[in-house]
Amino acid sequence: MKELNLAQKKEFYEYLTAFVSDNKKSKIDEIVLSRTRHLTVVLEDIFQSQNASAVLRTCDCFGIQDVHIIENRYPYEINPDVELGSAKWLNLFRYNTNGHNTREALQSLKKKGYKIIATTPHKNDLMIQDLSVGQKFAMVFGTEKEGLSDIAIQEADAFVKIPMYGFTESFNISVSAAMSVFYLSEKIRQSGMNWQLKEDEIFDIKINWITNVIRMAEQVKEDFLQKKGWI
Repeated sequence: MKELNLAQKKEFYEYLTAFVSDNKKSKIDEIVLSRTRHLTVVLEDIFQSQNASAVLRTCDCFGIQDVHIIENRYPYEINPDVELGSAKWLNLFRYNTNGHNTREALQSLKKKGYKIIATTPHKNDLMIQDLSVGQKFAMVFGTEKEGLSDIAIQEADAFVKIPMYGFTESFNISVSAAMSVFYLSEKIRQSGMNWQLKEDEIFDIKINWITNVIRMAEQVKEDFLQKKGWI
């Protein structure tokens, strides 16, 4: 498919809405307005499928559209009993072509204007409530057992931790991600800044979402695009 301009995307989306219920269309139109890319989540070598899947569910629930998945030693596996279909509403970016993919992933995000925030205890760390959300930022989470890699630490622009008052030294990765994403996404939404998606992004996502619920979606899409001469 050729890269469509905004007007073409709008026309394409309106055509696709004929294949879903009014309720489903209304839900898509409503939810996309709460999506953001101001905050994105990065997962480095999360090897337990239930934790990996719980993070996806958290991101969907709190309106985080993009999740970046680094697979160095461990493949990222999704547990359908935990993620409950949330993955199909997210944009997942996987980094798994090299022996160590962390630097590529984080430098790619930096080029897109993201500040890299490592969630790990560190001598220069901030409490999560003190983190500024004025600039786009990526929260990077590692495994509970080993934490983030040395490369992730080197590439980080800042370090944050969640306040703890008990004997245990760390949270489960899925719990840590849920608390962080909830707190920071609420802080973004209450900041008064422009955290929402651009119109062009909105229609890209709406087209992806609606094709997820249309039967024989690929055939429906191809028929329309061929008729319009857009492929």
